[in-house]
Amino acid sequence: MQVRSVTTSDFQAVHHLLVTSGWAHRVGDLEDLVRLISASQRAVVAMADDEIVGFARAITDGISNGYVSMVVVAEQHRRRGIGQALVKDLIGSEPGITWVLRAGRKGAAEFFAKLGFSASSTAMERVRR
Repeated sequence: MQVRSVTTSDFQAVHHLLVTSGWAHRVGDLEDLVRLISASQRAVVAMADDEIVGFARAITDGISNGYVSMVVVAEQHRRRGIGQALVKDLIGSEPGITWVLRAGRKGAAEFFAKLGFSASSTAMERVRR
């Protein structure tokens, strides 16, 4: 398995992965996904046997703050460390950056806790409509 930056030739496969993994309501059509990726400072894919099996993206200033927006692994490839590899690649090793995320999906809090994230009592949110 290899993690690398997303390329324009990956967009169709990434869209398919997201739609088939329950993220269709968040990514819209292919054009919407292209806009999401273009507006993200970091976007990576996990490759296994020449197939995209994972995707993650983040928004960050690269100095102080970062937001992990999506981490998605194809169901048949889960529990193999792919999600962890995607997150580690996204957040890098910059110790000065505080990374935040929404851990709303089942099992997300436990998954991210293994990567050093902890629940925060200071976060606020304005939920999308």
